[in-house]
Amino acid sequence: MSTPETTAPAPQSVAGFIKDNLREYGMLMSLLVIVIFFQFATGGILLKPLNLTNIILQNSYIVIMALGMLMIIVTGHIDLSVGSVAGFIGAVAAMMMVQYNFDFVTACIICLVLGGLIGAVQGYFVAYLKIPSFIVTLAGMLVFRGLMIAVLSGRSIGPFDVTFQRLSSGFIPEFISSEGGLYLTSLILGIAVAAFLVWQNIKNRGRRMSHGVETEPFGFFVAKNILVLASISYVAYLIASHRGMPNVLIIMALLIAAYGFFTNRTIIGRQIYAVGGNARAAELSGIKTQRLVFGTFVNMGVLAALGGLVVAARLNSATPKAGAGFELDVIAACFIGGASAYGGVGKVTGAVIGAFLMGVMNNGMSILGIGIDYQQVIKGLVLLGAVCVDVYNQRR
Repeated sequence: MSTPETTAPAPQSVAGFIKDNLREYGMLMSLLVIVIFFQFATGGILLKPLNLTNIILQNSYIVIMALGMLMIIVTGHIDLSVGSVAGFIGAVAAMMMVQYNFDFVTACIICLVLGGLIGAVQGYFVAYLKIPSFIVTLAGMLVFRGLMIAVLSGRSIGPFDVTFQRLSSGFIPEFISSEGGLYLTSLILGIAVAAFLVWQNIKNRGRRMSHGVETEPFGFFVAKNILVLASISYVAYLIASHRGMPNVLIIMALLIAAYGFFTNRTIIGRQIYAVGGNARAAELSGIKTQRLVFGTFVNMGVLAALGGLVVAARLNSATPKAGAGFELDVIAACFIGGASAYGGVGKVTGAVIGAFLMGVMNNGMSILGIGIDYQQVIKGLVLLGAVCVDVYNQRR
C-alpha cells in the first residue's frame, strides 16, 4: 500500500501573493514610496548622512515603546499611559543622578524596575480585576503626568553625566581605522546584519517548503531579498559616512531581534496571539490568559521606562513636557504597521516599519516647512487610512 506523498502547493502569481499578504507588505511598500517622495521633494536632504542619523535618534523611543505596545494591542488591549510613564521615569532618573549623585547604571536599573512595577499595577487592574485597559491607562496617564510635574517641581533638571548621554547620543567604538571619511566598523556591521537577514530568509523558505507550506513566488522572494540587502547596506553606508552607528540603534536592533524571536519562535509568544484572537477559546485550551495580559503590561512598563531614559539622555535634561503625545505616536506606529484594532494580528517588523514611516513623514514635512498643525492633520489621515485597511481585511 503506497503512502501519500507531501506535495508542494501550486505556485502563486506575484500579484495574487501581494494581494493576499497586503497587511504584511503594504506598509513596507508605503515606506519606500514615502522615502523616495521626500528624497526628491527635499532635494536630497532626507537621506543625507546627518539627517538620516537624526531620524534614527529622534524616533528611537517610538521604536522601543512600539515593541511593547504591539504586545498589548495583540492581546486586544491598549495603553494610554506610556508617554506619561516615560516622562515620569526620566524625571526620577534626573533626580537620582543630578540631585542625589547616583551612578547612571544604578539609576537606570532602578528606573527599569520602577517601570516594571508601574506596568504590574496597571496590568493587575486590567488582567485580574477586569477593568477596561482604556480606563486604567487613561487614569495612569493623568497620575504619572502629575507625579512627573511634582518630582520636577515644574522645572527642568540636568545636565547629565556624559556617560549617560551616550545612551542616546553616543556612537559605537570603531575598531577599524576609518578611511576616506567612512567608519568601517559601522559599515561592516551593517552589511553583516543585512547578509544575516537574507540568510535567515533563505533558511526559513527552505523549512517552509520542506513542510509543504505555501511560500512566496520565487521571483518575488529573490527581488525582496536583493532589496533588503541593498537597502540595509546603503543605509549602513550613509550612517558610516557621518559618525558611525549610534548606540541607540544597537539597542533597537537587539530588541527587535529579541521580540521577533519571542513572537515567532516561543510558546508564550504564540499564546499571546491566541489570546488576542479569541480570549475565551484560549482560556478553554489551557492558556493562562490573565497571566499573559499581566505580563504584557509589565513588559510595556519596562520599555516605557527605557524609552524615557533614552529621551532624557538625548535632551540632556528631564522637562515637565517630556513624554507629551508619545502614546499617540507609539499607538499610531503599531496600527500603521499592520496591527489589528481587534487584536490577534500584528508583527514586530510591521511596528518598526510604522514607527519609521511616522518618523520619515515628520522629518520630511519639517524640512519642507509644513507647520505642525498640518503635520498632525496628515498623520491623522494616515492613521485613519491604516485602520480602514484593517477593517477591510477583517471583512474579506
